[in-house]
Amino acid sequence: MKDKQKGKKRRFFLLITFLFFSSYATSKILKKVRYQDVSIIGSELFSIDDIVANSSLNFPTPLISVKTTYTEKELKKNLSLKNVSVSRQIFPFGLKILIKTRTPIAYGERIFKGETITGFIDEDGYFINEKYSDQVNLKKLSSKIFGWKENFRETISKFLNSQKNSDIEFITMTFSPNGFLTVEEKSLKTILLGFNPKIIETQIQIISDIKNQMKDINLLEKIDNIDITDPNNPKIKVFKP
Repeated sequence: MKDKQKGKKRRFFLLITFLFFSSYATSKILKKVRYQDVSIIGSELFSIDDIVANSSLNFPTPLISVKTTYTEKELKKNLSLKNVSVSRQIFPFGLKILIKTRTPIAYGERIFKGETITGFIDEDGYFINEKYSDQVNLKKLSSKIFGWKENFRETISKFLNSQKNSDIEFITMTFSPNGFLTVEEKSLKTILLGFNPKIIETQIQIISDIKNQMKDINLLEKIDNIDITDPNNPKIKVFKP
């Protein structure tokens, strides 16, 4: 009999506890999130105002109404973030935004609505607005990219990463308004590459081969420009004495 009474009391206690926490959780998730309830973790570059300006978030708003996945996509795109996580919290109450920024490895310029916007480029070819860039060690940056567009991202990434395991040193990459790519290499100077992103890896290999061959026969200082728009027929122009 005593065991049954203890069992009933335990079940009653658990039921009351469950109802209490259910009621508490419900009241919290319906509670409105305000500016002071938002915490940004991982970077000191961004303020709550930056988050609001670059997403559909608007405070105060009920915690349950925050579309976390959609907000993550907005912030990642608009702030050029490597990763972002937005999560609702009941205890402590609020919204937690975990940010991972991109690391600049080159200077960059893009044209947006007729205006030149300066910033930086990361190893994946993403453009980072100067305002939202982690500017530590920027003095070490030596490459510059002009005319950045989203559809050039993969090409840019291949060029930037090609320098890691070779002696190629690209000083500038310039995309004309119609997409014609010209690069300047430290020793080979001006290199014409053209419009075709599908042959970029082949062109990069040709650049490496030419540099090694010219270095072996001491002709690097005599090169004026190189045309690799047709990889099957590279043309090297040298200075005339």
